[in-house]
Amino acid sequence: MKERAYAKINLCLDVAGKREDGYHELKMIMVPIDFYDVLEMNPAPETSLELNRAYLPVNEKNTIIKAIRVMQERFGIRTEYACKLQKHIPTRAGLAGGSADAAAAMRIITRMEKLAVSREEMIDAAKEVGADVPFCLLNRPAYVGGIGEKIQPFACRPDFDILLVKPRRGVSTKDAFEIVDSTEPVHPDCTAMRTALIENDYEKIIASLGNSLEDAAVQLVSEIKTVKEKLQSYGFDGVLMSGSGSTVFAITRDSGLLNRAMDELRQEKYFVRKTRILAG
Repeated sequence: MKERAYAKINLCLDVAGKREDGYHELKMIMVPIDFYDVLEMNPAPETSLELNRAYLPVNEKNTIIKAIRVMQERFGIRTEYACKLQKHIPTRAGLAGGSADAAAAMRIITRMEKLAVSREEMIDAAKEVGADVPFCLLNRPAYVGGIGEKIQPFACRPDFDILLVKPRRGVSTKDAFEIVDSTEPVHPDCTAMRTALIENDYEKIIASLGNSLEDAAVQLVSEIKTVKEKLQSYGFDGVLMSGSGSTVFAITRDSGLLNRAMDELRQEKYFVRKTRILAG
């Protein structure tokens, strides 16, 4: 059985504060985008993972294997799985590639095993795998709170294109949050972004872009700032880093501008991908 594992971007990310348990309280507008890995899973004598990227682990550290183990333990599943992953989403990019893969595995198992479990039970299991997995499991535009487990999906149909550009280096999420803890980050209005998306108010969407982690990530990977300035110089309407980075995305309704920028940035050896938000 095959499943697409869709990447996400954060149109708005507010680190509202640090909790007593050490985690951070977040407010986010997360949207799935039309860019994905492809996961295939079939019953097998033992669980294995084959993938097209040699630098990724194929053991219990891989989010797919972790998701399988959580599902087995939570729901009493005895099946083992042979897994094949076609990996396209870059790592350490702020696009939730690993979380998307784990969520895809959980959706496959749910269908394959004909599990009758509630959304709340699945989100609780997904939270055990990783903070972004609950969102990736639902795969819809959403206002996300807590540490990523409070998800409020909403309907929207954005009518703009997005260009993803990833610097050569990735960002450690842990390191980015440590820097934020020692500074006073910006606090964008994620409620305003949700309203703008629902109303399809393009100007308000652009005005509501914001990410508390961006300045911290730039301290770790200065090329993020370089990429952002390049995209702004092309004339994109909005430019922002996604998640904890290092991918920067740019928004436009001008397909000619997007294609020109994409061609030039590819020549500079950046990872570049044209995409759109998946409507909710």
